[in-house]
Amino acid sequence: MNYHDTEWARPVVDDLQLFEKVCLEGFQSGLSWITILRKREKFRELFCHFNPDEVAQFGKQEVEALVLDPGIIRHRGKIEATIHNAQRYLEMRGAGETLRDVVWQYAEPPADPDMPHSGEVVAQSPQSLALSKDLKKRGWKFVGPTTMYAFMQSMGLVNDHATTCYVRAECERQRATVDLPPTTRGGAVR
Repeated sequence: MNYHDTEWARPVVDDLQLFEKVCLEGFQSGLSWITILRKREKFRELFCHFNPDEVAQFGKQEVEALVLDPGIIRHRGKIEATIHNAQRYLEMRGAGETLRDVVWQYAEPPADPDMPHSGEVVAQSPQSLALSKDLKKRGWKFVGPTTMYAFMQSMGLVNDHATTCYVRAECERQRATVDLPPTTRGGAVR
């Protein structure tokens, strides 16, 4: 409930928080989110608070230690993807790009507060498919369209709180204050 009330669908524009969530959503793939929440602090500890500069330097020794640690999801492919994605993050930063500008160009515009939420439960959207393709083109791993839709929901790029949910309107107000990047790059769905 605390995660729902204070985090889910709240807009996040900080690059390091976005990077952490991409990583955690990758680990969540195939599992329940509560599993990740219960292990999140240990993930943060072992992955240097998802500092891409540090994670990108992890080598075979760190991977082997992580695979043996029961405090996290011990999936070698997901661990290696996190390190790989930290390296891709650094490449983007070196090219003058921010993760914020890349992902937020795929955000759904804030909803009209007078329009009811459809109530439809979806696992992906045209925006999450486009974001997935964009990140994959940049070499990122474990960023499929379903994983990216869950990421978009959690980071406030879309607000899937039910119309009757007591935090929906507040999330929409917060989303309306985000200064969205210009959609000058191809692939953005608006």
